[in-house]
Amino acid sequence: MPPKQIREPTAEKKTTAVKKDETKKDDKKNTSEYKNLFVPRPKNIGIGRDKRVRVDLTRMVRWPTYIRLQRQKRVLMKRLKVPPAVNQFRLVADKPLAHNIVTFLGKYKPEDPQQKEKRLREAAKLKVEGKVAPVKKADNKLVHGVNEVTKAIERKQAQLVVIAHDVDPLEVVLFLPALCKKLDIPYVIVKSKSRLGQLVHLKNTACVALTDVNKEDRDQLARIVEAVRGAFLDRFRTVNTKFGGTQLSKRSLDARKKALKKV
Repeated sequence: MPPKQIREPTAEKKTTAVKKDETKKDDKKNTSEYKNLFVPRPKNIGIGRDKRVRVDLTRMVRWPTYIRLQRQKRVLMKRLKVPPAVNQFRLVADKPLAHNIVTFLGKYKPEDPQQKEKRLREAAKLKVEGKVAPVKKADNKLVHGVNEVTKAIERKQAQLVVIAHDVDPLEVVLFLPALCKKLDIPYVIVKSKSRLGQLVHLKNTACVALTDVNKEDRDQLARIVEAVRGAFLDRFRTVNTKFGGTQLSKRSLDARKKALKKV
């Protein structure tokens, strides 16, 4: 066989090869220039070094017993079938109405210990000077506590009854809405027993009742009573036939959807 002839590269191929070599050299130069800019630097989380990456550890926290019980109770109340008499305490007054009621009742706050001490000191000072001290009139327009409020309702002295939604045990105030409905006395359920407690200088109170108002506040009370009647007293029958709870968890809902898809 004749020997293979080696073809010499043409001029065009030579130029392309030279260009490729030049570009490779340029790339090497560029990489050498920026060589030390992007060096991997592992974090050192020792004392006085890099900050630790924040990790959400809420699922690993050992919560106090009372918090766990609160959360378990909240979940149970969603899952179980809640009777209407208990479920009505979830249907509270909206924010503007509750704010109006609390600010209105704030005008009839009873005397706090500091005010009483000041009044008695002034009376004693006048007595020492030989003057007659002014007699303070009984001013029990805002009564609080289940016993006092029940008495005011039964005697038909209460003009407005305000009940807290988070009383524990709930049986303490469970009968009040039915009693108010029977005697046609406007009642309202608002959030937070501590909010009602502030009105009577206590930490908490289950309910308060307004027995009397000043002449200048009668129109405002009439507007509040009208709103309360429409939201609670007139809807008593419909509210007391609705059961609460029976809400499935997300996992149960997903399982139900999968079962329906199979069918």
